[in-house]
Amino acid sequence: MFTGIIEGLGTITTIKSMGLAKRFIIDADFNLEKTRVGDSIAVNGACLTVVGISGKRFEVDLSPETLSKTTFGRVKTGERINIERALKLSNRVDGHLVSGHIDGRGIIKQQEVLGNSIRITVAVPETLLRYMIPKGSVAVDGISLTINRCGENSFDVSIIPHTAKLTTIGFKKNGDSINIETDMVGKYIERFMMEKTDRTAQQKTGKSSIGLNFLEKTGFL
Repeated sequence: MFTGIIEGLGTITTIKSMGLAKRFIIDADFNLEKTRVGDSIAVNGACLTVVGISGKRFEVDLSPETLSKTTFGRVKTGERINIERALKLSNRVDGHLVSGHIDGRGIIKQQEVLGNSIRITVAVPETLLRYMIPKGSVAVDGISLTINRCGENSFDVSIIPHTAKLTTIGFKKNGDSINIETDMVGKYIERFMMEKTDRTAQQKTGKSSIGLNFLEKTGFL
């Protein structure tokens, strides 16, 4: 579990292909003291496992699922990335609870300077937008941000100078792809409501929702 408060930046120095998977070697800009093999670490918001570490350099493996869901399928050596080590339960949660399980990708469509901040518009599919609300939380490349506005196929966030300076969001360009993790609370509520609706339907009809039509649609018939 993470908070979306980025500890520092790093650089992908090596990318090794391992069949359909990949291994990244990353040089962090800050001290990784007490980080050990087996620890979880968020790289651009994706929860990965440290498989090797030496000083500020660490290695992580990326599965085909991670490569398909994140921007890492097209990443190149030399790219800068956000790093956050796992949350300690004794620490304050300054951002919001972030699982590190990327839901999908967004594309930066527009950037506009407003006073001392930058308003960024991010295009996302409906499958992600359904879990977003104004003033709700979203993790963008692992950065905990507050949603200002939700459009038909996009959302807006404001980036203050401090965030722009300490994370990769400060040098992103229009058209760049970014990792998106929506607020997990919304997903749990949706699941609960779906199950509640299903139970209510069963009580009214006295029948289970698992019938011949369901079995046929899911490939059991």
